[in-house]
This record gives sequence, structure tokens and C-alpha cells, in this order.
Amino acid sequence: MEGLGEDAATAVAPIAKWKSDFSRTFQYYLDRSTPHVTERWLGTLVIAAIYVLRVYIVQGFYIVSYGLGIYILNLLIGFLSPKVDPELEVLDGASLPTKGSDEFKPFIRRLPEFKFWYSITKAFCMAFLMTFFSVFDVPVFWPILLFYWIALFVLTMKRQIMHMIKYKYVPFSMGKQRYTGKRTTASGLGLVMD
Repeated sequence: MEGLGEDAATAVAPIAKWKSDFSRTFQYYLDRSTPHVTERWLGTLVIAAIYVLRVYIVQGFYIVSYGLGIYILNLLIGFLSPKVDPELEVLDGASLPTKGSDEFKPFIRRLPEFKFWYSITKAFCMAFLMTFFSVFDVPVFWPILLFYWIALFVLTMKRQIMHMIKYKYVPFSMGKQRYTGKRTTASGLGLVMD
């Protein structure tokens, strides 16, 4: 009886080693892709286009697409939201800076860009795999799902934009601000030449 347990353990060991090696290699390439934002998003757009093409050719899997849309909308809200909700800060007594003399608090996302990208990419890959199983092809009238998703998107974005306006934050920046220096003066006398 002991030999049977040892055989099972030796059979599982190569599978565990392969899984560990694959996980380590995958994480290595994932870490190396971190600074390449544009390339990552272009890759995701290619994956999304392949998924859309698959759904168009098959003419089905609208429930999968609807679920994917809801999931992406949920991720987008996390990406656009601050890590610390200003409504809760106001209740605690702390608030966002409103004057130049207040402490600077940078906008920190609830869902960082890398996790946002990774989650969307995984979602498109999973949805693509689901299109190969007929159990997920539930017959529905897709225009109703599309209309409902658009209405949900508009209402959610309206609420998010109103939140941004109320607490005066912008979740996007156009890059790092650069110091340009003072305007040049004539002969160092402090006279500005117009």
C-alpha cells in the first residue's frame, strides 16, 4: 500500500514543477511589460478585435459580450475613482486641498493602470474561450442588451463625472510637469523685456 502513495506523489511532482516554472516565467514577462504601456494596450486592442470578429462571425454569445461589457464598466469605475473616497474624508474631518497653501495630495487610483489593463486583457481572453462552448450561447434579442448597456454606461458615467466635479479631481494627467524656469531678464537687473 505504501508503494501506491509514493507513485502518486512522484506523478504529481513534475506537474507541480511545470506549474511553478510556468507561473514564474509568466510573471517575469508580465513584469517586463510594465513600462510598455502603449504596446500593452495595442495588444489588448488586437485581442478585443479578435473577440469582436469571433462574435460577429458566429452571430451569437451576446450574453457573454454583455457580461464582458458590465465587467469592463466596473473596472473603468475603479480606474476613474480615487483610492480614498472624498465623501468619506469629509466625514472624517480631512478633505482635499482647496487652497494653494493646503497640502498637495496626488490623485491615486483605486484600480491602478496596470491592474486595469491586466484585468481587461484576461476578461477578453476568457470571453473568447467561452465562445467555443455552446452552453454559453444563450439565445437573446441582442438590441435590448445593447440598449440596456448603453443606458447603464451613460448613467454610471454621469454619476462619476458629477462626483469628479463635486470633489474637484481629474483622474488623468498629460504626463509629468516640467519646470521651465523664470522668464529671461535684461542684464540680470530684474527688468523683463517685452
